[in-house]
Amino acid sequence: MRTVYVAGVGSTTFGRHPDRSLRHLGWEACRDAIADAGIAPSALAAGYCGNALAPAIQGETSVGQNVFWEVGLAGLPVINVENACASGSTALHQGWMAVAGGFHDAVIVVGVEKAVMPKGMPLNVGAGEMETQLGDIFPGFFAMMAQRHALSFGTTREQMAKVAVKNRANGMLNPLVQFKKTVTVEEVLASPMIADPITLNSCCANADGAAAAILCDEATARRLGRAKVRIAASVLRSGDYDSERDLAIWDSEAKAARLAYALAGLGPEDLDLVELHDAFSICEIVHCEGLGLCKPGEGGRLLDEGATALGGRIPVNPSGGLLAKGHPIGASGVGQIAEIAWQLRGRAGPRQIAGARVGLAQMMGGAKERDARAIALHILVAD
Repeated sequence: MRTVYVAGVGSTTFGRHPDRSLRHLGWEACRDAIADAGIAPSALAAGYCGNALAPAIQGETSVGQNVFWEVGLAGLPVINVENACASGSTALHQGWMAVAGGFHDAVIVVGVEKAVMPKGMPLNVGAGEMETQLGDIFPGFFAMMAQRHALSFGTTREQMAKVAVKNRANGMLNPLVQFKKTVTVEEVLASPMIADPITLNSCCANADGAAAAILCDEATARRLGRAKVRIAASVLRSGDYDSERDLAIWDSEAKAARLAYALAGLGPEDLDLVELHDAFSICEIVHCEGLGLCKPGEGGRLLDEGATALGGRIPVNPSGGLLAKGHPIGASGVGQIAEIAWQLRGRAGPRQIAGARVGLAQMMGGAKERDARAIALHILVAD
């Protein structure tokens, strides 16, 4: 298996882009990634596109072919991926496998989404989705998780609120985020209740946006002469679907994390930063535990101690995460890779983590039997 490098990355701002199409958003991210890598488009042998909602919202399929054509890429094999929130991360995994397996020397990966519903457009949930009809939607699911975590470990609403406070503060240092306003613990707790104890400011917002990455083998990376960011591990798995599982602990994530660390030859103690799926404030707490950043039940304490803040022992979501950036579903996973690449190359500006050498990106997607449909982990290392 060959070593795979991230040669270049690009990202649009995340937020509301009512006047821009999927193709235009994807074009911008791909254009910037190609320029960042300093690679000729003709050297890209395949394209991988993550998108979740275009068939339902825009009525558009084969998004990757449309986006890559905008940057002059035609004739190459294009793979379109839908894997819920992990769509972009899954596309990245597919691109990594193609280069690692020796099938292609350089490929392009893009995640793109227009997730902000146009005004007046009805939400089509499908007549067969009984869970949705009964109210078992994501805010309710994570509210149950938050309540169980509080019952099992004493996690407080204030600790959950500190996730939003931290990530919104980090977002103030990132020009690509949707929300450029800090919040206090009191403001998070006082915002409208969505599903107890999840308040409005504890939830990420839908967003439009795109992010892209150029992946290549070592010889191509050497020829391009760019700072080397190596993908030390790429893991994709589904949930265990154990109906008896404890909602306060994500065993399937812990299994994926152990595999990723083993592939990378590293452990959680070696990480300098983590970008993870903070769709709701409780998510970050539980994911920190699942990734081994602390013991089960101690995720809230990380917030109290400032361990996950910029300058802390293990900064989590220095980009601002989904709580600040917003969540363009198909693009979010690739956006995490862009942030970590910038950090490892010392190009993250005022949010730069000094001496960052190892970063982990985590993304979950969908829900089935109280577990995730997709769990994607990537560990990146500065060589």
